[in-house]
Amino acid sequence: MRFVYLAVLLGCLAGALWLEPALRVNVLRRWRRLLLTIVPVMAIFALWDIAAIAAGHWSFDPMQTTGILLPGRLPLDELLFFLVVPLCAILGFEAVRAVLRLPAGDE
Repeated sequence: MRFVYLAVLLGCLAGALWLEPALRVNVLRRWRRLLLTIVPVMAIFALWDIAAIAAGHWSFDPMQTTGILLPGRLPLDELLFFLVVPLCAILGFEAVRAVLRLPAGDE
């Protein structure tokens, strides 16, 4: 069952990325804002995971990941999780906001 983690992340992206063009939510177009939102979250949770891995509290099944380990024995798949899940959540939030025609507060 190699690459299961990656397949789930791709499924999440497939379920959310269509919202960008279909509803014109402009999340990807405002990429600087997106990075300022996601990168700090990625960093904090990556450090948290690295600490949990080092302490023996957290592990990943190598048969379900890509097998690519980053510093701190953090699987690449896990770092991608910290990118994909917030991105999908933001796309979903902005899609609901667009459908309901609610202002974002920055227009």
